[in-house]
Amino acid sequence: MNGLSNNPAFLIYAITCLVLCANLLFLWAYSGAKRGRSKTSPNEEDVAQFGGSHSEVEPAAVARALRAHSNAQASIYPFLLLGLVFVLSGGSTATAAILFGIFTVARLLHSICYLKGMQPWRTIFFAIGGLTTIALMFALVWQMIRLT
Repeated sequence: MNGLSNNPAFLIYAITCLVLCANLLFLWAYSGAKRGRSKTSPNEEDVAQFGGSHSEVEPAAVARALRAHSNAQASIYPFLLLGLVFVLSGGSTATAAILFGIFTVARLLHSICYLKGMQPWRTIFFAIGGLTTIALMFALVWQMIRLT
């Protein structure tokens, strides 16, 4: 682990992980808060324990928060996995800083825009994140070619 702790790209990766995981935790808590305010639950045992009403259909605010969380998970996990492989393969610090920074900012802004229903910004930030993931894939392929 000593080698990784001296790797500036790993430090950038670690900060990226912390920020993106904080984003996921915020979305998780936000969806729970929206559910609590709606006083509904899809689980009968929760209604029995905490009150409220049982509903198989999510209230609109809860459904939006859950979609934002699901979308974030679907984008963040692959990026973090690819980012780790990039760093472990000796990828450049500059490339890591640029790609990790762009992706992180795009994902945070996407989450905000998703929760507030801000189009076309939500789509723009989603596209930036997706293109950054593709760029990371190309950088990783280039790194693998260089290593062979």
